[in-house]
Amino acid sequence: MRELGISVYPIHAKLEENLNYIKLAHKYGFKRIFTCLLSVDEEKDKIVEEFKQMIDFANSLDMYVIADVSPRVFKTLNISYKDLLFFKEIGAYGLRLDMGFSGLEESIMTFNPYDLKIEVNMSSGTKYIDNIISYNPNRENLMACHNFYPHRYTGLSYNHFIKTSKQFKDLSLRTAAFVSSKDALFGPWPVDDGLSTLEIHRDLPIEVQAKHLFATEVIDDVIIANAFASEEELKKLSEINKNILTLDVELVDNIPSIEKKIVLEEPHFRRGDVSEYMIRSTQSRVKYKGHKFEIFNVKDIKRGDIIIDTSLYGQYAGELQVALKDMKNSGRTNIVGKISREEIFLIDYIDGWKKFKFKEK
Repeated sequence: MRELGISVYPIHAKLEENLNYIKLAHKYGFKRIFTCLLSVDEEKDKIVEEFKQMIDFANSLDMYVIADVSPRVFKTLNISYKDLLFFKEIGAYGLRLDMGFSGLEESIMTFNPYDLKIEVNMSSGTKYIDNIISYNPNRENLMACHNFYPHRYTGLSYNHFIKTSKQFKDLSLRTAAFVSSKDALFGPWPVDDGLSTLEIHRDLPIEVQAKHLFATEVIDDVIIANAFASEEELKKLSEINKNILTLDVELVDNIPSIEKKIVLEEPHFRRGDVSEYMIRSTQSRVKYKGHKFEIFNVKDIKRGDIIIDTSLYGQYAGELQVALKDMKNSGRTNIVGKISREEIFLIDYIDGWKKFKFKEK
C-alpha cells in the first residue's frame, strides 16, 4: 500500500508544535514521518529526550518514524552498526542512511534483533544497492528513499530520477521520495528554496508533485520534506487516489448531462492500440450507443482537451478522448473540457490499458 508522510524536526520547533503537526497529519491519513539526526550536535541523552517524546506520540497514533543518519552521526553518538539499540530506545521504526558504509555493514544491519528497517539513499546513481544485495541482506528490513534538495536547481533531473529509482524497484524494495510544501517555513538546513526531490517539482502545487511521483510507478511513498505544511495541503494530498491517476479538469459551461456523466462518472482506460494523437476511452460509446450526441463546441483541439465524438462520427459517437497534440477539428467532435494546466504533462503517463479518472476542479 502506498503511503503519505511528513517531516518533523525536533531541534527546529517546539515539542508542542511538532505534536500538533503529527496529530493533524494523522487526521488526514498520513502514516510516515521523516526526521533528521544529521544536523544534531548534542549529547546522546539530550537527543534521546528530544526525539523520544515525539516518536512515542507518533507511535501511539500508529504512525512510524525513520531517522536520517550517516556514518559521522554513528561516530558522534558512539553507535556501532552492529548494535542499533539507540534507535530502538528512541522508538524509531528504522533509520535512513544518508551516506552509507561499504555494503557489508548495511547487510549486517538488516539482521538487527530489533527488526528496525534500514533505508538506503536512492539518489546517487552508483551500484551501491547492488553491492548491498551481493552481501545477502534481509530484504524484509531493507527500504530506499531519495534525497531532497534545498538549493534551487540542485534537485534531481527526471531522467536520473527514473534511472536510479528503477534500480531499487527492480529489486522489489519499498521506495520513497520527497515533495515540497509552499506554506512550510523550514527544513533541517538554513537554506530552503523548497525541498523537493525532483527539480521540476520545485514550483508545482504539492498535490501535482505527488500525483506525478505516483504516476511514475517507481515510488511507493511520498513525504513532505519541509515543515509545517498547511492543513489545506495535507487535505489535498489525502484526497489523491494513489493507485489511479486522477486528473483535475475544467468542464465547459454548456456541457450536457450525459457528456458530463461520461467524463466524471464512467470508468476510463486507454485502449491498447495507442495513438500518438489521443488517448481513447471507448467504453462510453458502447454504453451510450443510440444516444444522440449533438454538436455544441467544435473548436480546433489543443493538447490537454477532453473531447467526445458526436453522432456525426457514426460508431465513434460517445467515445471520450484526451488530446495529446493540437489537432484540427473535423466538425464532428465536441470539446467538453480541458485538463488543468499544471497537470497536462501527466497525460503522458497514461499508457495502453492504463486506468485513469477525472475530477472537476
